[in-house]
Amino acid sequence: MQVIDRRLNPGGKSLANRQRFIRRARAQVKRAVREATSGRSIKDIDKGGEVTIPSDGVREPTLRRSSEGGTRDYVLPGNKEYIEGDSIQRPPRGGGAGNEGAEDGGGEDEFRFALSDEEFLDLFLEDLELPDLAKRQLKGEGIPQWRRAGYSTSGSPSNMSLSRTMRNSLSRRIALKRPKVGEIAALLEEIAALEESGADPERLAAAREELARQQKRTKLIPFIDPLDVRYRRLESTPKPVAQAVMFCLMDVSGSMSEHMKDLAKRFYALLYLFLKRRYKHVEVVFIRHTHEAEEVDEQTFFYSRETGGTVVSTALEEMARILEARFKPADWNIYAAQASDGDNAPSDNAKTAALLTSAILPLCQYYAYLEVGADDDGPASERPTTLWRTYAIVNGPESPIAMRKVRHRRDIFPVFRELFQKKDQMAEA
Repeated sequence: MQVIDRRLNPGGKSLANRQRFIRRARAQVKRAVREATSGRSIKDIDKGGEVTIPSDGVREPTLRRSSEGGTRDYVLPGNKEYIEGDSIQRPPRGGGAGNEGAEDGGGEDEFRFALSDEEFLDLFLEDLELPDLAKRQLKGEGIPQWRRAGYSTSGSPSNMSLSRTMRNSLSRRIALKRPKVGEIAALLEEIAALEESGADPERLAAAREELARQQKRTKLIPFIDPLDVRYRRLESTPKPVAQAVMFCLMDVSGSMSEHMKDLAKRFYALLYLFLKRRYKHVEVVFIRHTHEAEEVDEQTFFYSRETGGTVVSTALEEMARILEARFKPADWNIYAAQASDGDNAPSDNAKTAALLTSAILPLCQYYAYLEVGADDDGPASERPTTLWRTYAIVNGPESPIAMRKVRHRRDIFPVFRELFQKKDQMAEA
């Protein structure tokens, strides 16, 4: 019989070996994934591909014989010089390929490894999370949670509890006074000694009678009875899940150039991918605004074009209206991410600050403000914008708001990771 392996498995590495390699070289692979994402377009962020890691990070320790001392047996085919018992000179040091690089600077210093789409996204989003995702509700959907619920007298053999079964068996044997193995062994030794000596025939007869009684009792009282067997019982209980809503607010007014809108869309596309990938019970609400705001679908939010003036308070009012109508703060973890060029009508700044302070931030677990700018902005662009100054006043020590600026496409990924980094990693940093 011939077995031909036709699986697409380059290099002969099985799935288990592949997963083991990713676990062992996780730090290097994650670093390579982050570097790879910085040069990608937003539509290719969820694609796998090859990543490059240093070859030193993938070398495995090996066991080999020491070159110093020891006795070795060699098979030398075609040997015409040595016979059994001859001593062979040790090879000179420095022979072979060695570890030094080639004279022309060549050599393999890097290791290329191909990642699937699933593996790439898992590594890219592994250390990101929604902050303070705490409010949990019982929902009927999803995988039920199985919990221990005592023991039963019937069940699957795989669920049998050996410790509880043996405890019941021991209790029953003690209660019914089942003879112990040591007691029967002592009787057998006593009978053998009495038979050998021939003394005290009355004691010999009594010992034989006692042995017969004990052996009969042992058969009548089994070591383990079906009544002793117990099975671990599991019952399904509803699993509380954290449900959250993410509000995506984007300025699409005339002051937003195509470059700024592109930066905002890239940020939101990455955020949308992160939410859908990591959280099952997260709803996303898209709100676009100029001097007016409206809730739109995903397609309109990312691809529809619109111009007009800028009144930020309209988007906050629309968010507050949707919160009151559909998302009770007691049941939902509420998050918001806003992208803008920092422009706002001067007469609207006070209203925007009031809405944030009284109606939005008290209900939010986290509010991320991303201010986008032109790619070729000079030193003048470092001056705070109207909206930035307004939000800076609202942003107090206990306020759940984070503010970042982005000017170039290459800054999108670092800023996104900084905004949604896990708390323990932020504390370490």
